[in-house]
Amino acid sequence: MTVSLTDAVLHYTAFTADPQGGNPAGVVLDATSFDSARMLAVAAEVGYSETAFITGHDDERRRFTVRYFSPLAEIDFCGHATVAAAVALAERIGPGTLVLDTPVGEVPVVTVADSAGALHATLTSVPTRTRPAGEAELDEALAALGWAKADLDPALPPHVAFGGVQHLILAAATRARLADLAYDFDALGDVMRRHGWTTLQLLWKESDDLFHARDPFPVGGVVEDAATGAAAAAFGGYLRSLGLAPRGRTVRIRQGEDMGSPSLLRVDIDPADPRIRVTGQAVPLKR
Repeated sequence: MTVSLTDAVLHYTAFTADPQGGNPAGVVLDATSFDSARMLAVAAEVGYSETAFITGHDDERRRFTVRYFSPLAEIDFCGHATVAAAVALAERIGPGTLVLDTPVGEVPVVTVADSAGALHATLTSVPTRTRPAGEAELDEALAALGWAKADLDPALPPHVAFGGVQHLILAAATRARLADLAYDFDALGDVMRRHGWTTLQLLWKESDDLFHARDPFPVGGVVEDAATGAAAAAFGGYLRSLGLAPRGRTVRIRQGEDMGSPSLLRVDIDPADPRIRVTGQAVPLKR
């Protein structure tokens, strides 16, 4: 009998308490014997936007090495797969603080169980940074999206922000503009590879502390992510750097609704800390 490459994969959906929502991620808790080619093959067979592979273990110190693969390539950091992996680990070794050694650096994750026993994970990103998007790169991205500059919210200027990986941040002026996403997959993927962007963080501001987001991910072979923790961290850094963080210093991002897979991400911003905290739940999926 042929054994599938994916037999070792756990299936979770992150940034939701409902198995029908969130962003699915694969988790391999023991990938110590996997080489890069095998991890890529597993991620491609799973077909989720990301699969997290735990390649090093120190259970006593609760420290783990992790790598992330999309169906097309290795990705330096992924927020929703981090939350999924942290919850999977906490289910087995108990809630508490974990430390993940990722390709971009150390990412602490605090896991806690609420009164109903549901597990929540809060990741602390590597230091974030942001810069204004250049005119040429903005024009290229808008052309591939089929958007015009008039579609953008002037109160939230286009930026390229980093929270482990780079994202182009574009804020739509209306909810209708955000909802109408029919972009040129190949053209946008080419633009993103040329500029080193992992996703586009497309947003609409409902209020100072509530945003709606969509994240095209053609460089990973996926049309759209239903929840993007790395982009949420980058956006938190963007708000802090531009002095746009709300008074309460917490932002909620609703994502995946236009895909029929609603997700909720909590972003906590400390004006004195270049890192950003992103919180969400994750629940197992039946294969």
